[in-house]
Amino acid sequence: MSLRSPVGKALGQGSAKDGVSHWWLQRVTAVALVPLTLWFVFALLGRPSFEHQPVLSWIGEGWTPVGLVLLVLVLCYHSALGVQTVLEDYVHAKPVKIAALLASTFLHALLAVAGTYAVLKIAFQGL
Repeated sequence: MSLRSPVGKALGQGSAKDGVSHWWLQRVTAVALVPLTLWFVFALLGRPSFEHQPVLSWIGEGWTPVGLVLLVLVLCYHSALGVQTVLEDYVHAKPVKIAALLASTFLHALLAVAGTYAVLKIAFQGL
């Protein structure tokens, strides 16, 4: 038990200098997800059929792969930022926190690469 006040404990510790940029990145990715998600939903709803082959052909036509890759990357990055915030705020055991942050980072990177690969593979399958 310490007799120091919370202010006394915090004084002299400085700031991590990255809290504001992390907060801004969360907001920027959230704003970017709005038009990307709306485009994705309306593009899918505008399809005449949700069968396998028509959806595969839609993924490969025009600018659709670009939009899908952007959606996958921004979604994975936004999710990684949010999970990082939750882990930093609510996991208090330092070794567990570090392991969870590493696992989360690698998992989100893996999801981003796998999603991008899947879209590009489908898009260039017809070439």
